[in-house]
Amino acid sequence: MTVVLVHGAPETSAVWEPLVSELALLGHSEVVRLSPPGFGAPVPEDFGATADDYRSWLIDQLSAFDEPVDLVGHDWGGLHVLGVAMTRPDLMRSWVSDAVGAFEPDYEWHSIAQVWLTPGEGERSAAEIFAGTVEERTARVASWGILPPAAAGVAAGQGEEMARAMLALYRSVPQPFLAEIGRNIPAAAERPGLAVIAGADDVVGSLEQRQRGSKRAGARTEVLEGLGHWWMLEDPALGARVLSAFWKSL
Repeated sequence: MTVVLVHGAPETSAVWEPLVSELALLGHSEVVRLSPPGFGAPVPEDFGATADDYRSWLIDQLSAFDEPVDLVGHDWGGLHVLGVAMTRPDLMRSWVSDAVGAFEPDYEWHSIAQVWLTPGEGERSAAEIFAGTVEERTARVASWGILPPAAAGVAAGQGEEMARAMLALYRSVPQPFLAEIGRNIPAAAERPGLAVIAGADDVVGSLEQRQRGSKRAGARTEVLEGLGHWWMLEDPALGARVLSAFWKSL
């Protein structure tokens, strides 16, 4: 089966590199990394960069495959994956997301996202985040927890285009709109799902919210104790084993 990986914001597909290598060692050689527009791929002229636009983009991308895929999403990529799982399950054999908690009614955007949602403050924050040389951005990205050499790959893809896409994306789903989308999450149970829960990740919801979201989506759960938001970089071998075991169980 083809494995499709979708990353989040403000990232590029560089965050998947170590995991792809580990998956290959386990026999998963057909792995495709899809870069959302603005996050490692050009933004089409008529692309609004809203959550709906990214869901449509991912549906178009998956429709080009000859058969349903095993779909994996991280951060915003995890939300894009769930958006498709709720509306076009025929495009996938299975789905994996580490962001199921973000659709819970009591989820609140993390503190940095709250800044990005605020006109003026968000623009100033984005300008600061993406300022400087590639080397300076690499150091900044590494301070977030994106480990080398992925930090350099992420920093190289950052700039004004990513900033605009990031702000538009977050501002398209302030609460309660995110929770409204999440009301349909039980539809994701149409295909086998796995919720990856990184124990030390405080960005995509509490442990309880993620477990609750997983249950509503009819998904299995896998708790990665001690790992943070970029679990696929912190322990790619463990991440690959978890994913491989899930796929082999289907």
